Amino acid sequence: MIFEKTKLKGAYIITLEKRKDERGFFARSFCRREFEQHGLNVNIAQCNLSFSKKTGTLRGMHYQNKPYQETKLLSCIRGAIYDVIIDIRPDSPTYKKWFGLELRADDYKMIYIPEGFAHGFQTLGDDTTVYYMVSEFYAPEYERGVRWDDPTFGIVWPYAVPTVISERDKSYEDFGK
Repeated sequence: MIFEKTKLKGAYIITLEKRKDERGFFARSFCRREFEQHGLNVNIAQCNLSFSKKTGTLRGMHYQNKPYQETKLLSCIRGAIYDVIIDIRPDSPTYKKWFGLELRADDYKMIYIPEGFAHGFQTLGDDTTVYYMVSEFYAPEYERGVRWDDPTFGIVWPYAVPTVISERDKSYEDFGK
């Protein structure tokens, strides 16, 4: 695996190193030893799939508060997404900054999202599936979110108006309130 730092402290783009032969290829998508060598959280409490039917579907921006803050390792396994993370750690040098990147099923890239980040994505095609490993169990009473179009962050999405978005994701208050 190739670990590439993003502009946000502690977040990484991870590209799989493929070993090819006449059958196709083999690649590791997780290795505790390699993650530990980069100082990354290796605890995995659960794995999740998210399927979206329509292009332009927006999910986010979600996070969990202490003591159930989540680290996520996410990849797109069908279709494509524009994935966005926001550093919401007040003591971080990249506080309130966001980072976005396209993840495609055929690029074999993942994003490592540390604790203290809000996360969301917008689908770039129909019938898109996202797979992610999470370091903590889902704790609904600690679940929070920031609005996808909160002016505090100024995120530029591929589709300025989502095709599909949940009422909950539309109704989060501005981050500063």
